[in-house]
Amino acid sequence: MNLRQQAAQKALDYIENGMILGLGSGRTTTYFVEMLGERLQAGDFRNILGVPTSDATAQRARELGIPLTSLSEHPKLDLAVDGADDVDPQLNLIKGLGRALTREKIIEIRAERFLVIVDESKLVKRLGEKNPLPVEILPFEAAAHVHWLNSIGCRAELWREDDGSPVVTDNGNYLARCWFERGIPDAYKLAHTLAEQPGIIEHGLFLDMASRVIVATENGVRILERE
Repeated sequence: MNLRQQAAQKALDYIENGMILGLGSGRTTTYFVEMLGERLQAGDFRNILGVPTSDATAQRARELGIPLTSLSEHPKLDLAVDGADDVDPQLNLIKGLGRALTREKIIEIRAERFLVIVDESKLVKRLGEKNPLPVEILPFEAAAHVHWLNSIGCRAELWREDDGSPVVTDNGNYLARCWFERGIPDAYKLAHTLAEQPGIIEHGLFLDMASRVIVATENGVRILERE
């Protein structure tokens, strides 16, 4: 197995019968969803319900026979499992390069525990030092939102498909990507600034949310826990 698969497999150790699970999005989480489906079909788990964070995750879960539900039916989740783009020493995250950050945050903030699965390449000293921060923006006057993002200490641009059209989320919004030359100096301050700006729907800073991070390395799997 590759490192992502190893992290996904380890996450199965935290699944119990009867759980209501938040099912994340992205490549690593897809491995987890597929392994969960296989274990359900084998009868290893019973009475599991999933709340998907994207249309793609919902489709794959249905194909695998994972029963789905919603927050309207179950507003509190036992556990959410998802990947991350950056993980800092305090277990704060950048997420959203899989294009589902708003739904991920809506679901994962309602989980009693949030389990993150990554390979060792995702560990950083400072958020944003490797990857851009994705920000979901309203399509109305999108250029104005990107212009404002460029005024807060980063280089921002509208995220576009290969054909030049804007990337569109499952919510019908656009995404911008923000690069910080030396990483984000104060993630909490930035999160507050972004939250106050009209037209900014959501950002990919997931602060104080992860309960535990499973990190697959070339020397085995490590478990990082929030202090």
